[in-house]
Amino acid sequence: MEKKRETIIDFVEKYTKKYADSTFLREKVNGVWTETSFKKTRDEGRILAAGFMALGLKKGEKVSLLSEGRNLWIMTELGILYAGGVDVPLSYKLESDHDLNFRINHSDSVYVVASEGELHKIRRVIGKCKGVRKVIVLDDIPLQDNEMYIGELREMGLKFMKDHSPELEERIASVGPDDYANISYTSGTTADPKGILLTHRNYTANVEQGASVIGIEEGAVMLIILPLDHCFAHVAGFYTMMMYGGSIATVPVGKTQLATLKNIPGAIKDTRPHIMLSVPALSRNFKKAIENGIRAKGEKVEKLFNFAIRLAISYNREYYNAGKPWIKQFWKKPLLNFFDKKIFKPAREAAFGDRMRFFVGGGALLDIELQRWFCAIGIPVFQGYGLSEATPIICANSAGHAIFGSSGRTVQPMDIKICDEEHKEVPDGVTGEIVIRGENVMAGYWKNPEATAETVVDGWLYTGDRGYLYPKDRRYLYVTGRFKSLLISADGEKYSPEGYEDSLTDGSKFIDQVIIHNNQNPYTIVLIVPAKDALRRELKAKRPDLDPESREGREAMLQIIQAECDSYRKGGSHEGMFPEKWLPSAIAVLPEPFTEQNGLVNSTSKIVRGKVEKFYADRIDYAYTPEGRQLLNPRNIESI
Repeated sequence: MEKKRETIIDFVEKYTKKYADSTFLREKVNGVWTETSFKKTRDEGRILAAGFMALGLKKGEKVSLLSEGRNLWIMTELGILYAGGVDVPLSYKLESDHDLNFRINHSDSVYVVASEGELHKIRRVIGKCKGVRKVIVLDDIPLQDNEMYIGELREMGLKFMKDHSPELEERIASVGPDDYANISYTSGTTADPKGILLTHRNYTANVEQGASVIGIEEGAVMLIILPLDHCFAHVAGFYTMMMYGGSIATVPVGKTQLATLKNIPGAIKDTRPHIMLSVPALSRNFKKAIENGIRAKGEKVEKLFNFAIRLAISYNREYYNAGKPWIKQFWKKPLLNFFDKKIFKPAREAAFGDRMRFFVGGGALLDIELQRWFCAIGIPVFQGYGLSEATPIICANSAGHAIFGSSGRTVQPMDIKICDEEHKEVPDGVTGEIVIRGENVMAGYWKNPEATAETVVDGWLYTGDRGYLYPKDRRYLYVTGRFKSLLISADGEKYSPEGYEDSLTDGSKFIDQVIIHNNQNPYTIVLIVPAKDALRRELKAKRPDLDPESREGREAMLQIIQAECDSYRKGGSHEGMFPEKWLPSAIAVLPEPFTEQNGLVNSTSKIVRGKVEKFYADRIDYAYTPEGRQLLNPRNIESI
């Protein structure tokens, strides 16, 4: 008998019935953490669905949703889906009027739902969104023309359920697996982002696929830090936790995005999560916070911590071969048990509480050194890989099934192949473009048949990412970078830069952000955002006679950065990791970091290479001059 192709509604009905009275949602309201059951979550979704129908939402119409993570985000989306609508989740990190205006209009949204904290953005652009009939506000605040409080929508829903119950049930029953659930817009690395069409079955299929590589214990708590608008939070977050009978908590919303970020440590302490979703930028921040906490305890503790880290890394190796060969490694185990009890356990509990088991990492490649570090302290970051066009999970490492450096086992059922530039399949172990086929492949790009035809060919999704299948076990996928971000040397040879960039930032405490560049130039250059505080601490420790603001002090700090880059050359500690010809011959130290505010980082914390290269075009040109190629050039000295 063929397995039913479930809609999200089928899925929610099944699991909210199975775990009816268990806690599904956790949220802090007026200083107190509240718990909402599975059944209550489903019931509120149905009430809001009825409200949307009473308001006039027709099947297939679009509703834009702009809010920080909270219970009402999830309930509102369920309301849209139960009413047969299509949710257009918008990132609360969007600041540009053009970005918001484009998404609302391009999606043909007829309603917009917004929180109090995001409403000012909608009010700025709503005059240009002629198709929007009404703005629904999640908070009870003074409203303007054509706005309504969601409490009013809920009251309309209760009345509609009483007077038109058969119509509601008929609409719910009419939703099919191939109906659109979301239009999920790409992060905006181009002028006009593409709207990814994800169906009900895309989502339920990917949750089923995800269960083939990773499992969660019933009753486990997940704190969701990442924005709810992304399908990673949908699938790996609330739908997966719903299937396993776990619960999800959201970070209390602050008055600003920065204030919300500052609420994360408190939320971790209060909810004591078992699991969190992560992206590399977040993982690096957690690592720095733990290291700062250790450093604050004094030099002796810091040295002991670093020794314990090195010992644990040498014992764990690539995870799957931890402790092997036993004859050489057995003596480390008692020491590591001691260090775990005295050093790692207090450090991880201070940072993550006493129940944290692991992270699921996505969003971008996580450097192998960072994977080793987190595993050493006892909280692995299990690297996965996916993209929104695949709803998004393609593969993931997991407890008992992980190889550091890989992106993990591919989900089942799903077909995967690696292709060359002519779309011909290559053997296992050979690098090429990652191409997949399965029920998780998007329906296409909204209003963009040309891009759809280029990306999905005969059901196969061409990801635009480079990688290879592990010859010893082709279930494991190694992702090596983007096709589109290739460096091109003067002789036309191509190379993917992400491995070096991630290794340099994750392996050096003196470097925060990196882009390497070569566009048919005679040599490669590296753009570096320095970790200025760490450089000043190092200068004080090694050369207390030098003022970091003096020319001599600045030159000494530049030499520290040079030494970090040179560690990849012959004779260095990282010799042989990357081909010598692609290592940078010139360093450009930048005066400010890449951020969302200056447009150089997108809403999923990825550096937008093209925008960095455009923003710093003059520094790139300067680095190809005789003066700019020298480390101690005037611009580097000024920027450090």
